[in-house]
Amino acid sequence: MSETEMLLPVLREVLDRAGLAPGEPGFTCSGSSDYLAGRPFSFTMALDGVGAWPPVAESHVETDGAWALYEAWVELLTGAADTALVYAYGKASAGDLGAVLTRQLDPYYAAPLWPGPVDLAALQAQALIDAGETDEAALAGIADRSRTAARANPHARLRGPVPMGDHVVRPLRTGDCPPVSDGAAALVLAAGDTARRMCERPAWIRGMDHRTDPQGLGLRDLTDAPSARLAAERAGAFDAPVDTAEIHAPFTAQEVILRKALRLGDDVSVNPSGGALAADPVMATGLIRFGEAAVRVHRGESDRALAHATSGPCLQQNLVGVLEGESR
Repeated sequence: MSETEMLLPVLREVLDRAGLAPGEPGFTCSGSSDYLAGRPFSFTMALDGVGAWPPVAESHVETDGAWALYEAWVELLTGAADTALVYAYGKASAGDLGAVLTRQLDPYYAAPLWPGPVDLAALQAQALIDAGETDEAALAGIADRSRTAARANPHARLRGPVPMGDHVVRPLRTGDCPPVSDGAAALVLAAGDTARRMCERPAWIRGMDHRTDPQGLGLRDLTDAPSARLAAERAGAFDAPVDTAEIHAPFTAQEVILRKALRLGDDVSVNPSGGALAADPVMATGLIRFGEAAVRVHRGESDRALAHATSGPCLQQNLVGVLEGESR
């Protein structure tokens, strides 16, 4: 299955739910990776899924679709459009994902060593353990809770228990790592009364911000994510309590870091969808976090939710948004 074939039914479903025809959204923005697809300007082929006619105002980001969501949100804030279609996709099985992601690293010191994402996440996890902030048993508990939540989803394909398994790179075991996943996600943004016509209880984006930490791994404390904290502060996440948080933590130890950076207490429902430990379609996982948070607001299961996406090695870049539902 090509990326376009994978994307087409997702786009059709989300437009149908919003009551929009192909080409009707005022703005379209996507997130994907040409490196992962193995060809330049691969996103133009995915546009076949949007439709060749009528022409659309379109943009693209070479990162997770959550950053495409940010661009579309800004477009709506300017008044240039009142609806937007945002989508993202990734086909990790198409190549060597670990090798592809090394291209994000410092090209002089880190990239020539070819450390994959699991290697780097293991360094981060060991730093947390050495700092006394977690241990392997606690990480196993995060993995079990996440996948138990995912199995409760009637649409999830994850079935049966997922054992922690052997060490992949110490201290991380198989269960501490995300599954290699192919997938696509899409959502519709709408402003004001347009949103109210489309949805009984819209999930209003009250704030969104993204920040980045230094690329060099030796230039930052791997047990912390200051860019996530700053993004959350600028997005207004600390202005009032949240009851739900969908955080993009592909590795168990990263949830520990993000809980601290985002000030998420035990009273917050964290990753009720199962999160990236249940499914991690690279370039779409962060956008899915926003979709999952929005769905809980739509259903009345959450009044104020935080959604988070990350990109780069060891939580280098972070985007945080706050979604709220109106009182009924």
